[in-house]
Amino acid sequence: MEIICVGNELLIGKTLNTNAHWLARRVTSLGIMVKRITVVGDDVDEIANALLEALQQKPRFIITTGGLGPTFDDKTLEGVAKALNCKLKVNRKALKMVKEKYEAYVKAGKLEKFELTPPRVKMAKLPEEAEPLPNPVGTAPGIMIDVGKTLLIALPGVPREMEAIFEESVAFLLKREAGEVMFLEASIYADNIMESTLAPLIDQAMHDNPYVYIKSHPKGEEKKPHLEIHFSTTAKDSKTARERLEKAALQLSELLEKNGGKIKSRSEFF
Repeated sequence: MEIICVGNELLIGKTLNTNAHWLARRVTSLGIMVKRITVVGDDVDEIANALLEALQQKPRFIITTGGLGPTFDDKTLEGVAKALNCKLKVNRKALKMVKEKYEAYVKAGKLEKFELTPPRVKMAKLPEEAEPLPNPVGTAPGIMIDVGKTLLIALPGVPREMEAIFEESVAFLLKREAGEVMFLEASIYADNIMESTLAPLIDQAMHDNPYVYIKSHPKGEEKKPHLEIHFSTTAKDSKTARERLEKAALQLSELLEKNGGKIKSRSEFF
């Protein structure tokens, strides 16, 4: 899985990239591994190049966020069309989705009247062969398009819209691809041990527990170390995943205490 986030606002630091964070956690929870997250600006060539580079890796899924709206700088679909060497055309299903949304706004009193203006039609201009995805909370549809063995999915940048389309039209596809594989994670928190002392202990625990990934995250200061130690694994059932994490956490806890560390707390999983 590759994630590509589009938007100048992300590159200049105006907007925190919460979409990448949310997608990475949600995708991982479904049993799919995210290999890379890329951020590009609102530039057709940059978007196309990022897509072409991602496609060279032949991932099963690519998800883009941002750039599907009615404004001049919403250029993601132009970038997709350029990368795939195809044209943008008004998609009848997408146009119907956009039209129905604005008609609903008029009915609800949010708009006085509805006109199918060029910026609104723009949201229905999709790359050839693309399938529009309904937007439950906004106007711009998402899209889905098969590119060889890769399923390319473009979602809006507004977090509520991105999340809603993902849950309604995308999540089940990822879960189907992952099958029974599930992701489980937990953390323990330790004091009185520096990260440099902890590092070889993590190496040993990971060597003895090859299906568990362990990562330390400093939370305190150099003179008063406080560490979060995060454990994660994927397995075909929750029992196996839980047993793996418990075994690794127990071993590392014992190694910590032998080296002067103190376990302060554990996440709810334990």
